Parts: sequence; structure tokens; C-alpha cells
Amino acid sequence: SIAGHLLLCSFVLSASANQKTTFVFPEFPYKETNKNEMAFREYEAACEQNPTCALQKALARLKCVRECISPVCYQQIYYQDQLEDGEIDVRLNSFKGCFAQRTSRQR
Repeated sequence: SIAGHLLLCSFVLSASANQKTTFVFPEFPYKETNKNEMAFREYEAACEQNPTCALQKALARLKCVRECISPVCYQQIYYQDQLEDGEIDVRLNSFKGCFAQRTSRQR
């Protein structure tokens, strides 16, 4: 019956929703100094103006901007487990730490 099938589907959906996946990402220490924040915001502002990212909306734009800021850090931190809509980004400080490490090496 249709009702039985719907009940089974809702059970399967709720059972899979209860399984929590833990994803381990590389953690980079980040010191929130004026210098680090200014450098990050400078790159972020430039990437937001990048025509590729500027045309994107919401989450796609955020991903584009992060990848533009540092493709290597984006790959290491977000690529295996992409940001999802509404997700609280607990990886941002690690991303900033990776970025700060890479930009200080380039000087």
C-alpha cells in the first residue's frame, strides 16, 4: 500500500538522519592579530570582486571566494567535506591559519 511505503521511506530517512558523520580536517593555529585579519580581509575583498565569484550566489559565492583566497588551503580543509547551506563553519579559523602560514612564507 502507498501508506505502508511512505511509512517505510520516512523510517529510512529518519534512521539515516540520525547517523552523525565526523570529519577530521587539518587544523592550523590562527592568531587573530590586526595584521592577520587585515591580510585576510584584503584577499577576501579582492576575491569577492573576482568576476567568477561575483556572479555566484550565497553558498556558491562563499566557496568560490574561499577557494580564490587560497586554493591550497581550500583543498586541504574544505575539498573532502564541502560546506553545506546553513552549516556553521567551524573550519574558518583553520583556513585563516593555513592562509596566514602560506602568506608569511611568501614574504
